[in-house]
Amino acid sequence: MSVEIRKVATKRDLKTFIRFNYELYKDNPYSVPDLYEDMLSTFSKEKNPAFEFCEAEYFLAYRDGKVVGRVAAIINRRANETWGKQAVRFGWIDFIDDFEVSSALIGAVEQWGSERGMEEIEGPLGFTDMDPEGMLIEGFDKLSTIATIYNFPYYPQHMERMGMEKENDWIEQLISVPDAIPEKHLRIADMVKNRYKLHIRKIRSKREVFRNGLGHRIFELINEAYAPLFGYSRMTNRQIDEYVKSYLPILDLRMVTLVEDEEDNIVAVGISMPSMSKAMQKAHGKLLPFGWWHLLKALKWKHSDRLDLLLVAVRPDFQGKGVNALLFTDLIPVYRQMGFRYAESNPEMETNDKVQNQWQYFSEVVHKRRRCYKMDIKN
Repeated sequence: MSVEIRKVATKRDLKTFIRFNYELYKDNPYSVPDLYEDMLSTFSKEKNPAFEFCEAEYFLAYRDGKVVGRVAAIINRRANETWGKQAVRFGWIDFIDDFEVSSALIGAVEQWGSERGMEEIEGPLGFTDMDPEGMLIEGFDKLSTIATIYNFPYYPQHMERMGMEKENDWIEQLISVPDAIPEKHLRIADMVKNRYKLHIRKIRSKREVFRNGLGHRIFELINEAYAPLFGYSRMTNRQIDEYVKSYLPILDLRMVTLVEDEEDNIVAVGISMPSMSKAMQKAHGKLLPFGWWHLLKALKWKHSDRLDLLLVAVRPDFQGKGVNALLFTDLIPVYRQMGFRYAESNPEMETNDKVQNQWQYFSEVVHKRRRCYKMDIKN
């Protein structure tokens, strides 16, 4: 039977769209499911602030009445304007190992984009950089993180068979937490602190996140720091408000470090958290009935020996000056005290030397690589 592509039109369809990933990977030891409740909000035009500048359609692939694939088609108008392109993104793509299925899904995104004047297709990308992006091309035998995509090895093979080419690669590093702060690292941190009159600030309470717009200022810094990165589109005030409300309050504040100048302006931020990968697997991507317990335990009481480096952001005028050393001089003793042995970086652009140079004094290994593909739309 041929493949049939259907648009997601009902709440039931959307549930099917989200759950397809869970079913496809339910027996895979490396895949980490998304939190179902988060996905409902992400795909909702009413709840996701990204729809202020994005439009999207979701597609399901069927064969013999059975779901065999899914994909989201997204146009981020703000990113297109920023980067001077007319691109439709494909995201949240999953499919069985059947080229007819994968090509039908990509074909649906191409057609949808072409009807709206788009000239190229790229992905996997989400609505914004705050969504998971990049197709795994190396590291299929490594546990995924809650912030990244896991996919089977046949996915990139299908993309390349369609004629897609590399647009951007990200790498992920596994870093050993040292027993002591490297001596050279300490010297750099001390020099930077004195030369630029910087100091460490720790957030002492969840209430402080909302006081004097601190949470908002953290995300404004991220906007500045990430602006030059591939495909980035600035977060709006509504997006920032949503991230501050949803994510900052659940962090262990010991694992959040700010660097400020002598006028108390934020020049850098480092945010990390215990790995939630195993807990999310046990929760099967759902808070209820007992998923919340696995997540809470991993956050508060019994975490693994691995942490996730969610983000490190340095204001552009302080990049390349060693400010990262100041961040990790504060954070490494915290990691050791909490019993962490390894830190996993979020995806880093392979060409971003400033980011990768910060690990030069640590024992690290590149253990995953992911790719954004692109292809001209055939009119």
